Amino acid sequence: MSAQPEPALLYSEEEEALRAAVRDLLTDHCDPAGVITRTESAAPHDLPLWKSLADSMGLAGLLIPEELGGQGATHREAAVVLEELGRAVAPVPYLTSAVVATEALLACGAEDLLTELAAATTVAALAVGLHAAPGGAVAEVRLENGVLHGELTGIADASAAGVLLVPADDGGLYAVRSADATVTPRVSLDSTRPVARVSLDGVPGRRLGDTGPAVRRALRAGAGLLASEQLGLADWLLTETVRYLKERRQFNRQVGGFQALKHRLARLWLEVAGLRAAARSAADALATGEDTDVAVAVAQAYAAQVAVHAAEEALQLHGGIGMTWEHPVHLYLKRAKADAIAYGAAGTQRAVLADLVDLRAP
Repeated sequence: MSAQPEPALLYSEEEEALRAAVRDLLTDHCDPAGVITRTESAAPHDLPLWKSLADSMGLAGLLIPEELGGQGATHREAAVVLEELGRAVAPVPYLTSAVVATEALLACGAEDLLTELAAATTVAALAVGLHAAPGGAVAEVRLENGVLHGELTGIADASAAGVLLVPADDGGLYAVRSADATVTPRVSLDSTRPVARVSLDGVPGRRLGDTGPAVRRALRAGAGLLASEQLGLADWLLTETVRYLKERRQFNRQVGGFQALKHRLARLWLEVAGLRAAARSAADALATGEDTDVAVAVAQAYAAQVAVHAAEEALQLHGGIGMTWEHPVHLYLKRAKADAIAYGAAGTQRAVLADLVDLRAP
């Protein structure tokens, strides 16, 4: 029996170049003050930034084959993009459209819609609640007399989508133009990734394929690459907290020089390093198809607690300034909390992992 290849956890030169390009763009066009201002508006999505990412840089088609106008890249490159988007808490529908919806369309072979996504002429959203885990049950709408009826809730980035991918009770996944549906924004903890209720009342749709395999593939990719976004969040929080504690002085000495704070930062550094390994393993497994379910479950079982802990530590160690609305740490805490239940909470992922490796609780 041949041994399985080791996952490639290090970044390639091409991936580092991609990271630098995305970070430069976000530095110029996605500053924290601008994100905070946008979350207070009626239009939380940064569509000019999305146009730059999707159209100018071609990142919307990163996972789409070249013959359909995409980049033909792998999940490893998409993971690098998501790390940088996480570092900036960028309010763009990248994870939901360029990863989750794209994976569902690839499973269905919907070449026309994939071409639209690659050309950045539209945004797509899988009409499945953000909380849904890979392989879990999903809500469906009714198919009656060839049209769709029903309501779906907790749909991330639906307000930015031009096409909704809707599961129906006949086992099919249907493409519905957003203009034909009623999309009602709902109050969300994370204003940078808003959720909405989608209502269909006799809406026509085009059957793309079977719901089961398409949704499972989409949610698995979403869960696996969400860990890279959570890595970006945690890494930014750790870096900014260390920088602040080096500058802040108390009792005529650097706050970061106190031993108790050094221990807290060291523990957080170890957690972020572990998350980096888990996130890279999940991205590599999605790209190669080796032990994908295990790698994704491991990454998501660990990622949420690290991202939330990093946000909590940053909030506390920034002192009074960390509690203000003007400081961006609250954006990261809210995204970390929302990500903690996205595509399956940590408890769900641990239960899945236990079944996969045959280590069920007694």
